[in-house]
Amino acid sequence: MTYSEAGALLARHGQEHVLASWDTLTRDAQAALLKQIDSLDFTTLAAMKAILAQPPAAPSDPEPGAALSPAPAERRAAAEHGAAALRQGKVGVILVAGGQGTRLGFDGPKGTYAIGPLSRASLFEIHARKIAALERRFGADVPFYIMTSEINDAATRAFFHDHGNFGLSAARVKFFIQGMLPALFPDGRLVMETAGRLFMGPDGHGGILQALQRTGMLQDMRQRGLDTLFYFQVDNPLVEIADPAFLGLHRDRQAQFSLKVCAKRDPAEGLGVIARRGTSGLAIVEYTELTPEQKAARTPGGDLQFKFGSVAIHIFSLDFLTATAKAGLPLHTAHKKVPCFDGGRIIAPDKPNVFKFEKFIFDALPLAERALALEFDRAEEFSPVKNATGSDSPDTTRRDISRKFARWLDAGGIRVPRNEAGDPAFFIEIDPRYASCPEDLKRRLPKGFAVTGDTWLR
Repeated sequence: MTYSEAGALLARHGQEHVLASWDTLTRDAQAALLKQIDSLDFTTLAAMKAILAQPPAAPSDPEPGAALSPAPAERRAAAEHGAAALRQGKVGVILVAGGQGTRLGFDGPKGTYAIGPLSRASLFEIHARKIAALERRFGADVPFYIMTSEINDAATRAFFHDHGNFGLSAARVKFFIQGMLPALFPDGRLVMETAGRLFMGPDGHGGILQALQRTGMLQDMRQRGLDTLFYFQVDNPLVEIADPAFLGLHRDRQAQFSLKVCAKRDPAEGLGVIARRGTSGLAIVEYTELTPEQKAARTPGGDLQFKFGSVAIHIFSLDFLTATAKAGLPLHTAHKKVPCFDGGRIIAPDKPNVFKFEKFIFDALPLAERALALEFDRAEEFSPVKNATGSDSPDTTRRDISRKFARWLDAGGIRVPRNEAGDPAFFIEIDPRYASCPEDLKRRLPKGFAVTGDTWLR
């Protein structure tokens, strides 16, 4: 693209200001800016401007959604069916890992953060070793698709390469980059980050659908004979990847989109909740969309009415992912404070000044003709590491890892010393390759095993 071509294109869409500082840029900066302009999707840009031009539609009042809690016999049967799908090589895994560890005070991809209480294993290593354990347990390949972003893709690939893909075959570890979207001022003008660079932000976890399609990952999945994809986010080391019972329930009920949900720990917890709206099926309502009264409302039995929160543990059928990628998901806006270049100078705002756009994967849920919400125990499968201190921090996550593995040892008849609060008196960590479930651990433990201090089984 030449300067004149870019100028004509921008003029047709009322964005001439993008080239206002052209003469002040170096040749390299000019070339980079032309490349950015050439990559813009002006159809999407028109849709973004239309969203800003219209007042937001008032959502219909949501009704609480129900979650499935299967009886033990149904769960056991489902686990057998899910295990069969794994043995047949029908299951792949998708990891969303486009973020940095900024809120942790950590410089690098969040997946490289060392979270193992004793091993200091990174989030990426824990997840990868769980997949390696699945492959060994079921004797089949489990392809691993990792969505990165422009800001962390190179570092993520290098981290996996430097660690030998944590024992996984390089042919089955597939990286792909999520899309980026520009931001807009309230009047619809594109936001400049500097005189020669447009501000661009990740397009949200819902952008994974177009990214899978654009990068050929959907085709790769089909060529490998996959039909079921397990999806999760990088910051949760407790996740039971490709849980056979969850897989089996999804497949037995021919669901297109299944999700795990858990009881919120309090009304204010920032989880989207499972709900129903009007005559449509299941949906996720963001916690910001609920009124304080709705958040606090309780049933006669004392439970929260909007009890079940979604923690981004999903299963999709490949056919549904493919169809939804073609149809696309709606854009959402967020009014944010963003330093930017405007009027010939850098502006550091003291209040929200631009609109950022993103897509949410849970907007695909109402599109599914057959959906399933499965209740799970958050103590077993959800302890994200998000904040440097306080709740959902490294301290609470490492504590929860030790608690989980202490329960595994309890189930095997091993006494675990505990403190006055009932927590394990020592850190306990079990490598996924050593044991992937309590039953597996019980078979592996040597005779006379005892917990007498920090315990790392590997």
